Amino acid sequence: MIGDQQTGAIDGVHIHAVVFEGLTVTVNGVPAQLAIVAADGTIVAAGKDVAREVEAVAVNCHRNFLKGEGHLRVLSNPIPTKVRAAA
Repeated sequence: MIGDQQTGAIDGVHIHAVVFEGLTVTVNGVPAQLAIVAADGTIVAAGKDVAREVEAVAVNCHRNFLKGEGHLRVLSNPIPTKVRAAA
């Protein structure tokens, strides 16, 4: 796991990480968003909240590794979801 990790495994999808911007996603050059999809296909959360949460968990995991704390697993708190009535 030390060293550069291979990326580019999903055709047309580019996930960008910039320290002062966070994570952004494009699909074939068009802006897109990250989403949490349940096993039944329900979109639980999507957008900037998901991107911020993913970034925070990844950064915290990396920091714990660098500190040598032995905590290689980082869990996030649930993302508040907005329940929408079916149309």
